[in-house]
Amino acid sequence: MLRFFPQKNKYVQEEAEFLFDEKGPIPKHIAVIMDGNGRWAQNRRLPRIAGHKEGMETVKRITKHASKLGVKVLTLYAFSTENWKRPTDEVNFLMQLPVDFFDVFVPELIEENVKVQVMGYKKLLPEHTQKAVKDAIEQTKDNTGMVLNFALNYGSRAEIVTAVQEIAKEIETNQLQSTEITEETIADHLMTNFLSKDLRDPELVIRTSGEERISNFLLWQIAYSELFFTQALWPDFTPNLLEAAIASFQNRDRRFGGLKETT
Repeated sequence: MLRFFPQKNKYVQEEAEFLFDEKGPIPKHIAVIMDGNGRWAQNRRLPRIAGHKEGMETVKRITKHASKLGVKVLTLYAFSTENWKRPTDEVNFLMQLPVDFFDVFVPELIEENVKVQVMGYKKLLPEHTQKAVKDAIEQTKDNTGMVLNFALNYGSRAEIVTAVQEIAKEIETNQLQSTEITEETIADHLMTNFLSKDLRDPELVIRTSGEERISNFLLWQIAYSELFFTQALWPDFTPNLLEAAIASFQNRDRRFGGLKETT
């Protein structure tokens, strides 16, 4: 079924640029850089934490819609290794947010058959955040539907350094020869290694708020991902805009360095 997106908000042009085909290809793995929470709040003369709270409501809506569309993995960039530089009050709120979020949303995720995963340097998180993460993973471990993967205290350069260190240790202990190192070896040592090999690399990366950069997110994994940038701030990102991003993906010519076959 082909349909235009309803003209509901100021992002009408983005919504109507492509036709979304429900029977067309749906990206198996979508990754999202959720940007703009603070600006959303500031535009309304609210404290920045109000934007983060509203952003979590968007996470709920987008998670359910992505699952409904048949997405297999939804990876959300929730907190980077660089975000510790933010004001202490904001960081403390962001560390409490997973506790409040999972407490309310896990029952819905179980009902939706969504499985929670979290990648990043979890041991460096506060104990109450670690516990919330561990509990959510445990409570949804038997779900067989979409994987909702949060990148929490995550940075891609640090991830790659850690992978290289682990590979070096295996060489030192004769578990691996340097000549045996392949792209697959590196991928197996990255934080996305819990996913099956066909799901590790996002097919589509979305960034909200009008910024057009990757910000140290999944640098290895997105080598051939399609990129979609939207002016919408994350709290304003709607299921219609998710479909618009997928519609854009459906209209891309994905050649992976080769040439499109002609008849």
